[in-house]
Amino acid sequence: MLVLLAVNPSDYEQKYPEDPYGKEFEPEARVWKVYMDEAEVFDMELTEGWKDTVDVLLVFAGLFSAIVATLIGVSVQALQPDYLQVTVAILAELVAIQREMASGNSAAGVTPSSLSVDTLPAPTTGERWVNGLWFTSLAFALCTALIATIVKQWIQKYRAFTFGSTMDQVLHRQFRYMGLNSWRVPLVVDTLPSLIHISLFLFLAGLALFLVPL
Repeated sequence: MLVLLAVNPSDYEQKYPEDPYGKEFEPEARVWKVYMDEAEVFDMELTEGWKDTVDVLLVFAGLFSAIVATLIGVSVQALQPDYLQVTVAILAELVAIQREMASGNSAAGVTPSSLSVDTLPAPTTGERWVNGLWFTSLAFALCTALIATIVKQWIQKYRAFTFGSTMDQVLHRQFRYMGLNSWRVPLVVDTLPSLIHISLFLFLAGLALFLVPL
């Protein structure tokens, strides 16, 4: 009767043969292989959570930025002089002058238009606040998308395959892990949701001010 013994992935004494005496720290020693197996599990759990967070934020930031940019395209017109009103007023004045002259009357009797480039109403405080909040919200959303993209590149570089002996792979992996901590990548990933929350809060505040006069 043939009995098949399954190898327990966590039983490294069973998985990897014992090193010869005096070669416990050779480039292909068991200690390095055990380290790489444990590091693989640790890195998988660490980076998969980051990837899920970053992917969700990238999608949300992209859609949210498109919505904010569309509304900014409408609201920013309130900050610019409405030259169309001036043009309409001038045309109406010219028509009135032509009618007076056609009737044989003096054009001096036509009341000049009070609307000109210099007399256009300035943007209200509310309009300035709405645009300021929305522009700031868009900036936060774009910064979130940019940082999330950079984090995704960091993750890809961190998980990239390395060549060489098992000991060399251990050294490369440890070097990359120390780099992640030096650049505060865990803190950066944890901060990304806060940035998008601030962006959403600013947008809602601007939307409330935008809807007040309606």
